[in-house]
Amino acid sequence: MKKSIASLLLGTALAVATAGAAFAQDKTVKIGALSDQSGLYADLGGPGSTLAAQMAVEDSGLAGKGWKIDIISGDHQNKPDIGTAIARQWFDVDKVDIIVDVPNSGVALAVNNVVKEKNGVYINSGAATSDLTNAQCSPNTVHWTYDTYMLAHTTGQALVKAGGDTWFFLTADYAFGAALERDTTAVVTANGGKVVGGVKHPLNTPDFSSFLLQAQASKAKIIGLANAGGDTTNTIKQAAEFGIGKGGQKLAALLLFLTDVKAIGLETAQGLNFTETFYWDMNDQTRAFSKRFAGKMKNNAPPTMVQAGVYAGVRHYLKALEALGGNPHDGVKVVEKMKSMPTEDELFGKGEIQPNGRTIHSAYLFEVKTPAESKGPWDFYKLVGSVPGDQAFTPLSESKCALLKK
Repeated sequence: MKKSIASLLLGTALAVATAGAAFAQDKTVKIGALSDQSGLYADLGGPGSTLAAQMAVEDSGLAGKGWKIDIISGDHQNKPDIGTAIARQWFDVDKVDIIVDVPNSGVALAVNNVVKEKNGVYINSGAATSDLTNAQCSPNTVHWTYDTYMLAHTTGQALVKAGGDTWFFLTADYAFGAALERDTTAVVTANGGKVVGGVKHPLNTPDFSSFLLQAQASKAKIIGLANAGGDTTNTIKQAAEFGIGKGGQKLAALLLFLTDVKAIGLETAQGLNFTETFYWDMNDQTRAFSKRFAGKMKNNAPPTMVQAGVYAGVRHYLKALEALGGNPHDGVKVVEKMKSMPTEDELFGKGEIQPNGRTIHSAYLFEVKTPAESKGPWDFYKLVGSVPGDQAFTPLSESKCALLKK
């Protein structure tokens, strides 16, 4: 009997040791870049986000250390059902370890549930909804780059304090628009302002005339654009045609990207105030990276903050895997490791990942340059101010994330 027990214990010990050795030797990783590859968010994410992930892998140096890292991409077409179907296919059949990017908050929240169910890793840099680190937080998810709370508490607050105390919202009719209007409304009212009305528009609509007429009729000092990408550019272009700015009302581009300014043109976009967490021309490090990135893009465009977030997120993920000594293919374990390590890269600087999955880094208030101020292609922004990360994002004391209750 004693020999049998001893043999059993020895066998168990050997099995554990063998499993540990196998984990340490498992240096295979598959990354899925899930984005809008052809629609209104393709320029700010899309192929550029896939490129950013590829550059992160290259710059990690892990290939030279025996790691095998593959990247695949998919187009969610801004439809949650398509996004979740791709995510399930990737986890069940293609053995993807991590999903990155995912602009469109509706798709992002749906994919968030799939990743948790499959115990994968999810680094979102494309969607804005602050619910990803609040009511719908997950131990498998990290939210990089920006969110609706940050946009509201930087751009929204700055405009109210500058005298824009009456607001009318023009809102994209899905999860992102609702979250951005909600968070900005809270800031406006907390700072003594008032929301006098609002209207919702379909995603990717070409005609904003009826919505803009309602905004104009409201007499609100600020018309808050709770939309993004192609919807934002179309809104701003058509508002200029209606002469809304000349009538004394100011457009608040609550979420504006570099590619949006390019599409609008400086003549129309000049003077717009907005917030981003990355700009290609911030310092020598961002310029060097952006030059490499642009050299690989068909249109020679520098990265947007979404694409920069993909790069930074994947870099940190790979650092965590290297620190673990291999890939455990256990999303919760990897994300826990990511949270235990400070974040630091040449695009966002130093930061951290909070227990609710929110990555903390600085945010910057910008203003679009005039045509005369611009010195060359993509020279669009001038820095107005900066906000430390611990002030830009939701304080943990206000977060509704269940992970904080453990």
